Amino acid sequence: MSAPALLLPSPVEALDDERLDAAGVRVLLKRDDLIHPELPGNKWRKLKYNLEAAEAAGAARLLTFGGAYSNHIRAVAAAGALFGFETIGVIRGEAYDPLNPSLQFAVDHGMRLAYLDRQTYRRKTGPDVLERLGAEHGDFYLVPEGGSNALAVRGCAELVGEIDEDFDVVCCGVGTGGTLAGIAAGLASGREPGSEPGREPGQLAIGFSSLKGGDFLSDDVAALQRAALGEVTENWEIETGYHFGGYARVKPELTQFVDDFQARHGVRLDRVYVAKMMYGVYDLVARGRFPAGTRIVAVITGPDFASRPRWSSDEAG
Repeated sequence: MSAPALLLPSPVEALDDERLDAAGVRVLLKRDDLIHPELPGNKWRKLKYNLEAAEAAGAARLLTFGGAYSNHIRAVAAAGALFGFETIGVIRGEAYDPLNPSLQFAVDHGMRLAYLDRQTYRRKTGPDVLERLGAEHGDFYLVPEGGSNALAVRGCAELVGEIDEDFDVVCCGVGTGGTLAGIAAGLASGREPGSEPGREPGQLAIGFSSLKGGDFLSDDVAALQRAALGEVTENWEIETGYHFGGYARVKPELTQFVDDFQARHGVRLDRVYVAKMMYGVYDLVARGRFPAGTRIVAVITGPDFASRPRWSSDEAG
């Protein structure tokens, strides 16, 4: 499988910020958003070995699932166009007319769209639903929603080996758990979750949930690691207090943070995942969560595709 032009390893950039300097904490940005304009960040890392597996299986067609504003749907459509696969995107809910920008991008890149009502979508990977989809669209290689599976963990683990500076902690956003599971798998031998970074040998991965009520994600990350590694590493944890109301929801303070970050550092943060993670990093630094001398790598997993985050009320938080 020949790859398109990819910026790998993705750049690592130091943040110059007096708020971090005052706490004695160094933050580096792992700019995975620059890997490829249509396959940025963890989208490429999650798809890499899935695409190889599809090719090895002789599959001509990829099928995946997602919401109407899913960046994963965009990425699979782009991957199909770049690597010569037909693509089917099964979208949650009713058909859109006209198509929103994300779905229009997918169609423009050759993806055929199908829709499942929300009740059926909840059991989308059940044998009856998959059999029906196969009858409608032909044989396919199934890429899971969000791209997270054992092969995705393997791809995301490679990120760690690209970081050529010493660090204690690596942070990322969490939606389905594959990126965190992979990054933790790639780290040096770890410490117990909850212990202070910088005080013990090993490295720690911290995921920031963009989902309200994200405690269940710990089980998902553990399951992904078991599938990929045969074990669960003890060098990761998930922060669940920075969801800003839930998936694709924002509050004015998050938008203010995004605007300020862009003005200071010239990087526009994706509001669905990355901005919530970076807000959490700054907040934890301000609260003294990281002792002076801690070196943090924050993974910028993707650009801001302006996927219409919704304003949430104060009550939603």
